[in-house]
Amino acid sequence: MDEIAAFLSVLGTGSFVRAADALGKDVSTISRRVSALEARLAVRLLERSTRKLTPTEAGAALYERMTAATNAMEEGLLEVAQAGNVAKGLLRVALPATFGRMCIAPLLPEFLALHPGVSIDAEFSDRYVDLIGERFDVAIRIGELQDSRLISRRLMTNERFVYASPAYIAAHGAPQRPDDLTRHVCVANSRFKGNPEWRLVKDADAVAVRVDARYTADDPESLIAAAVAGVGIVAGATWLVANPVAQGALVPVLPGWTLGTPGTIHLLLPSGRFRAGKTRSFIDWVVARVKAQPWAQG
Repeated sequence: MDEIAAFLSVLGTGSFVRAADALGKDVSTISRRVSALEARLAVRLLERSTRKLTPTEAGAALYERMTAATNAMEEGLLEVAQAGNVAKGLLRVALPATFGRMCIAPLLPEFLALHPGVSIDAEFSDRYVDLIGERFDVAIRIGELQDSRLISRRLMTNERFVYASPAYIAAHGAPQRPDDLTRHVCVANSRFKGNPEWRLVKDADAVAVRVDARYTADDPESLIAAAVAGVGIVAGATWLVANPVAQGALVPVLPGWTLGTPGTIHLLLPSGRFRAGKTRSFIDWVVARVKAQPWAQG
């Protein structure tokens, strides 16, 4: 590239001296680079004289092609730089199935309205998505992070508490301490680690309780519906039970006790310094919008 740059500058300025000034090199360096290019191509590119510098036919052809290529490269760089500042293009987002449907999907139309140049391709799934290999721009993930190639940003705390319907409490009473759960009917998520044993934590205390799960499922929404119907006591994240709690259909029991230690919901990005405008806009927007939601407050 140094040889090409020297050749283009010599013809562009019309002299070795002016080319040397433009490139910040001495004249002998510019001359050696042009000679090296001619030797590599095995063709004479310039006709030199004490008064005049003109390209040969091959030199003129090369100058035209290389100038066009350089202009195209500069235009491409400019286009990429501008794309980094403008929110446009297809944004691929990987979202957890339940959290994505309940909490993020209702917000997405707002983002699309704010950024008409952006299209979204969202995948709602609990599978472990390979952001880099599958070319996702951003993901939201609940739980532990495993891929060190990714950049993470905290989105919100993920806390799980214990709830029951007013009808269930009226019929069976409310547990006063974790051990009381052994005498109650529960509905349990089969995907919880350790199920059917619930590990309840309060400050420095931790109690493991083996619950009687009359209804077990791997779908959190069905468990909440069962608890609302009075089937039994349920443990769920604050974002999962936000609506039934707000409506009075579920009330917290065992105040202060959480199911396990609080976790974190992260925003994940492929590593790298360059962030397209569409990605940066989505990150800033979703962090602000989630932070403003009542279910994100705990």
